[in-house]
Amino acid sequence: MKQLFLGVLLSLNLISYAQKNTKEVLFTIDNTPYYTDEFSRVYNKNLDLVKDESQKDLNQYLELFVGYKLKINKANKLGLQNGENYKNELKTYRTQLSKNYLSDSKVTKELVEEGHNRYLKEVKASHILITVEENASPEDTLVAFNKIKDIRERVAKGEDFGTLAQQFSQDPSAKENKGNLGYFSAFRMIYPFESAAYKTPVGKVSNPVRTRFGYHIIKVDDIRDNRGEVLVAHIMVLNPEKPEDAPTAKIKIDDIYKKLNQGESFDSLAKQFSEDKSSSSKGGELNRFGSGQLSSEEFENVAFGMTSKGQISEPFQSKYGWHIVKLLEKFPLKTLEEMKSELENKVSKDDRSRLITNSLTEKLKLKYPIKLDKKVYANAVKAVTDSVYVNKWDLPKETKLYDGRLFAIKEKSLTGTDFLNFIKTNQKSASKIKPVSKWVDNVYAKFVDDQLNTYYNNNLENEFPDFANVMEEYRDGLLLFDLMDKEIWEKSKTDTVGLSAFYEARKNNYMWKNRYDVVVFSSTKMDYIKKAHKLAKAAVSDDKIKEQLNPKDKVEVMSNAGVFEEGNNALPKNVKLEEGISEIIQDGEHYFVVKVNKVLPSGPKTLEECKGKAINDYQQYLEQNWVGDLKKEFIVKVNQDVFEKVKQQLKK
Repeated sequence: MKQLFLGVLLSLNLISYAQKNTKEVLFTIDNTPYYTDEFSRVYNKNLDLVKDESQKDLNQYLELFVGYKLKINKANKLGLQNGENYKNELKTYRTQLSKNYLSDSKVTKELVEEGHNRYLKEVKASHILITVEENASPEDTLVAFNKIKDIRERVAKGEDFGTLAQQFSQDPSAKENKGNLGYFSAFRMIYPFESAAYKTPVGKVSNPVRTRFGYHIIKVDDIRDNRGEVLVAHIMVLNPEKPEDAPTAKIKIDDIYKKLNQGESFDSLAKQFSEDKSSSSKGGELNRFGSGQLSSEEFENVAFGMTSKGQISEPFQSKYGWHIVKLLEKFPLKTLEEMKSELENKVSKDDRSRLITNSLTEKLKLKYPIKLDKKVYANAVKAVTDSVYVNKWDLPKETKLYDGRLFAIKEKSLTGTDFLNFIKTNQKSASKIKPVSKWVDNVYAKFVDDQLNTYYNNNLENEFPDFANVMEEYRDGLLLFDLMDKEIWEKSKTDTVGLSAFYEARKNNYMWKNRYDVVVFSSTKMDYIKKAHKLAKAAVSDDKIKEQLNPKDKVEVMSNAGVFEEGNNALPKNVKLEEGISEIIQDGEHYFVVKVNKVLPSGPKTLEECKGKAINDYQQYLEQNWVGDLKKEFIVKVNQDVFEKVKQQLKK
């Protein structure tokens, strides 16, 4: 709920608005000023999103904006900005937002395009791994490299790759799968491995590839096109809550499948019997999807396994229930433009991000030139001993020698002691580079890179006004959410007396249509529906009617029982709904008989029956009255002369 709330609040939040007008105080709340530039920027940013024309009116929009700022003032007055959850969420959001600025756009663009090109194909490959630590000594690294090189030479001479994988690969799964990884596409493997796999021809073996796990050789067995997306419809019978009812669900899906094989309409059967309420009214049609987008692998495999338009699957079971799927359409993989946002996100979380970070760091070195104090650095180097290799090194007790400025990034100074603390923190991952002075040189380069990126990150608000604006809006949005939850949403759910009184005063807003407790018999054959009609008239039970009319290998009559509102798809059109047995009704290719057990006339729903809607309406009622109360609590002064100038500028 919070993500949706903030998403609406911050939509288009990365589109900056260059305010050309002079910044003036538009209004104050308890003497806190709010300026014209913010009002104009927010108004212009949200103009295309507003559907209610009244909210485009500047006088109305000022009322909304003042109300918004009143709520923020109330939140601050209650101290919500000091909450730990609030602070943590704000920090998390800033981290996410900053990723858009902490990258090299050119390198990112190239990696996104490469990722999309690779997405077009899926590679089937096997590998052999010889493990070696990422920070291993040159000697250990050479040993691992020679091992993998020797294995590759044996493959080149004709030995079986799978057999060698079982014998030598240090990937634990190789003993069972002979190194076979199956099919994969972009972003499924670590980047160096993926690159080698996509660059190796089918039937060939790659040169040794180094990853953080060690050295690999990769044999590419096949390359196929990516499966793209599919559009399907389905009929679903939910798994029952009680295990003992499972056979009933299976019988029902099998009966439906028999009806389909008898030529009955998939669309019509989905509307009558599918228990997926989100799709049944549309003939079972789902939104189009690609691999990995559904939470059921079984469903996806069946859907992608079908080849011809209109093909219908046999019944199969997922963790949600039983399904029958009909293929409506297949779609090729999305275009680069369609996948751009998704790919950018994947690149930022992948090993590829190192390439982007390295590129940005090189630019920061030019932006913030560093002058090293060699004397302070020399003293720091002398303080580090070989004990770093066993994670036992500590700073000298007296740090005066290292407290001088090592280098500066603009106004921020870093001392030799800062550097030594960095060494202490990072000695756990100390490589075996020797002598220790060379290891310190290596760590110093990382320290500089780390400090450059940290400084740049911490000053994004100063570097980019649009970043500062978005952070301010998100900060306010978080506070507003917490305030609404405390003052409105939680109250509407817990104030049972107030909710009850609100409901009683508006009871006629929550009405049932006419409802019917019915059993609907259906068939595509008139002679069978006549028999069902006769048996129903004779008060034969529903199960007995089906048992008598349906031979073991065919389903001639289906029944659907329940309480349905007037207009529900389960009720045949034009049927006269009154207690008793209806006449035979034809709707399309189906014939129906409806047994109406009880008619429930229209009338008000109880509070329990409409609680969700009533709570939502009560929330809106509370909020409408709340802003008026806030105007009494805080002193609001609007500078009308300034507002008139703003209106003229915005209307241009």
